[in-house]
Amino acid sequence: MRVLVVEDERRMAAALRRGLQAEGFAVDLAHDGNEGLHLARVGDYDVVVLDIMLPGLSGYNVCKQLRAEENWVPILMLSAKDGEYDMADGLDLGADDYLTKPFSYVVLVARLRALLRRGGGRRPAVLCAGDLSLDPAARLVARGETPIELTPREFALLEYLMRRPGEVVSKPEILEHVWDTYDTDPNVVEVYVGYLRRKIDTPFGRAALQTVRGAGYRLASDGG
Repeated sequence: MRVLVVEDERRMAAALRRGLQAEGFAVDLAHDGNEGLHLARVGDYDVVVLDIMLPGLSGYNVCKQLRAEENWVPILMLSAKDGEYDMADGLDLGADDYLTKPFSYVVLVARLRALLRRGGGRRPAVLCAGDLSLDPAARLVARGETPIELTPREFALLEYLMRRPGEVVSKPEILEHVWDTYDTDPNVVEVYVGYLRRKIDTPFGRAALQTVRGAGYRLASDGG
């Protein structure tokens, strides 16, 4: 497995390379953000270990740029920043995991192996279905340039459906993931689907949110 380590502290970078090589990884190093971004673009890496505080270009910006280019290589961010908002920023920009310094080397390797098992599938920071977009971090929904105001529950329902575009999702699945319960009356899902349709479809002459009789609901991957 090929790993790119982007770390400006050279002693730490060298220690990471030695340790990962001992675990059987092939490791390349970059010591600033611009070099890291270049190598991540041109190299066929299985995972990237990315420091946040880098000269030239921050780890946040490296991650953001890769995801904007639809490069879905798994990214594990390293940082001395342990605040919850720092972690949230990294994950919202498209990182797959976040580890604060100082860290356990055993945990680092275990997390890398978990990311490798998960693979590098598409994981955009902003969800899109045609001209319908949803930004989980900024809590924004829009049709093209037109913003759409949703309640927190409507937003959660739409986000769940947009993370599974084109798939049929049953009422029990929606209740489990959006309401975090099986006990709520399943008809509440139908009610909220109606609310959503009146906001994301009807004003725009679209039919993105579809009912599949006897099975559940589907959000058209082309946005209707």
